[in-house]
Amino acid sequence: MDHMFFADIVSSTAKQFGVDGPHFISQVISFGIVAFLLNRFAYKPILRVLDERRTRIAEGLANAERIKEELAKTEAARQEVLNQANVQANKLIEEARAAAARVQDVETQKAIAAAEQILTKAREAAALDHAQMMADIRREVGHLVVQTTATIIGKVITPEDQKRLAEEASRELAA
Repeated sequence: MDHMFFADIVSSTAKQFGVDGPHFISQVISFGIVAFLLNRFAYKPILRVLDERRTRIAEGLANAERIKEELAKTEAARQEVLNQANVQANKLIEEARAAAARVQDVETQKAIAAAEQILTKAREAAALDHAQMMADIRREVGHLVVQTTATIIGKVITPEDQKRLAEEASRELAA
């Protein structure tokens, strides 16, 4: 009985919506053909295009990640090169400072040696001047002694006497 009741409800609902059997079957066949054609010529190509686009987007994201990693590696390599350049620059600066210090030490030693040489020459020159002056004084004193002795004695002194008196005066001055 339930079965009949259900069939009556379906039949009355179908009549209310204007569904009749022969038309319904032709509509189902038409819908099947349209669904098949849409599936074959529209839906599958659209899905294929969407899949291709999804694949390209995934590849683009993967490429972007790879590019990001390469950029990070390049930046790290650049930073390493800069660090090495800084280390080498600092090393060159230190070497230049050390070389400048060595040059300064060498020049200072040269200046000290030159000053010592000048002092030595000045001492030698002073010693030579002193010796020359002392020789001149001895000669002059010897000459004065001879003159004074000749004046006091009142006689002419011979060249041998002059030589002897000059030598005695020189010995006395040297002592």
